[in-house]
Amino acid sequence: MKGKSFVVIHEEDDLIRELLERWLDEAGYDVAIASPRQKRQKAPCLVIANVASPRNAQPLLESLRAVYAAPVLALSGRFRRGLEGSAEAACRLGVRKVLPKPFTREELLSAVDEALDGAA
Repeated sequence: MKGKSFVVIHEEDDLIRELLERWLDEAGYDVAIASPRQKRQKAPCLVIANVASPRNAQPLLESLRAVYAAPVLALSGRFRRGLEGSAEAACRLGVRKVLPKPFTREELLSAVDEALDGAA
């Protein structure tokens, strides 16, 4: 789905957001920053959202779902590494996939690909 896939990013940290934008743009994705106040004409295929606290993430995730009808890839420094922890956290949060911080460019792009493959 690369090349034309539209991805929305919700990340409060300017440096991380800019890095995500650059990596996704370089990989051929159409990228925008999440704006709950303004709906875009084009519907995203995926929303990437930073989750500062997975235990308190539901209000954020619900607000993003209300604006964007797309699966969510959740990022957090509080997620554990390993498939078991990630799959469990994704299920609990109701998101397509989770990605623990810190991550590499390759890990991000792989997680995006997996999240988009599950959307098909």
